[in-house]
Amino acid sequence: ALAAGAEGVGLLRTEFLFQERSTPPDEEEQYTIYRHVAQQMGDRPLVIRTLDIGGDKPAPYLPLPHETNPFLGWRAIRVSLALRGFFLTQLRALLRAAEHGNIHILLPMVSTVGEVQQVQALLNLAAASLAEEGQPHRRDLPLGIMVEAPSAVQLVDQLAPLVDFFSIGTNDLTQYTFAADRTNERVAALADALHPAILRQIDGVLRVAHAHGRWCGLCGELAGDADAIPILLGLGLDEFSMAPARIPVAKQLINHLAMPVVRRLAQRALNAADGAAVRQLVAGLVR
Repeated sequence: ALAAGAEGVGLLRTEFLFQERSTPPDEEEQYTIYRHVAQQMGDRPLVIRTLDIGGDKPAPYLPLPHETNPFLGWRAIRVSLALRGFFLTQLRALLRAAEHGNIHILLPMVSTVGEVQQVQALLNLAAASLAEEGQPHRRDLPLGIMVEAPSAVQLVDQLAPLVDFFSIGTNDLTQYTFAADRTNERVAALADALHPAILRQIDGVLRVAHAHGRWCGLCGELAGDADAIPILLGLGLDEFSMAPARIPVAKQLINHLAMPVVRRLAQRALNAADGAAVRQLVAGLVR
C-alpha cells in the first residue's frame, strides 16, 4: 500500500487473523500483529476494523449457527457484543498496540446507537483492566463506525456525538438498500452503488458528519471506481479507501479534477434517473 502511494490504511480487516484456523488468536498474537502494522505505518492513520465474522465468514471455534440469510443475520458487531470476553481480548490488544502508531478503531455493521454505547463501555473496561495490570496502552483512540445498514444512515445525527469518524461501506449498504443480494446473479444488477438512491444516502451522511465536525471516508468498492471518484469528491468525501493497486490511478484522477466542476457534477448526479445516467454524466466530464 505504501509503495502504491497510500497515505494511511482505511480498512484493516482483522477477520483474516481469525479464519482458517482451529483456535482464535490470543491477545499477544493480536497485539504483535497490530503493533507491527502500526509501526510500519508510522504517523499515518491506521483504521483497524474489529472482527467482522459470521454470516458468510465462519470460524470453526465460534458457535455460529447456520443461517438462511447470513447477510442479515448474526454477524460482525452483533457477534462481538454477544461474546464479550472474546471481544475484550481484541479491544485490549488494540489499546496496547496503539502505543506504537496512529490506530483508529472501526466498528462493523452498526445499526443502533445502543451498540456503540455498549462498545464504549467495553473499551472503558478493557482500559481499566490494562491499567490495573500496569500494561502500557492508549485509551484515547479515535472510534468510528461503518455506515452500511440503512438504519445507521438515518441515525447519523445521533451517532455523530458518540464517534470520531464514519466509514461508509457501500457494498453492503447497496444490497440492503435495494434488497438485492450482490452474490445472486439474478438480482445483482439492481445493486448499483452509483445509483442516486445510494449517492443521496452518501450525501446525507457527509452533510450530517461534517455538521458535527466528523470526517467521513468510504471503504466500499465504489471508492476505487474511476466513475465514482469525481462524484464522491464533489459530495465532499474526506477519505478514499481502496485496494493498493487502484491508488495511483485514483490519485492521478483527483489531481486533474477541479472542485467547482465536480461539485456541480455531484449535484446533477443526485438527480439522475439511475446509475447508467450517472455514468454518462461522468463520461461527459472526462471527455
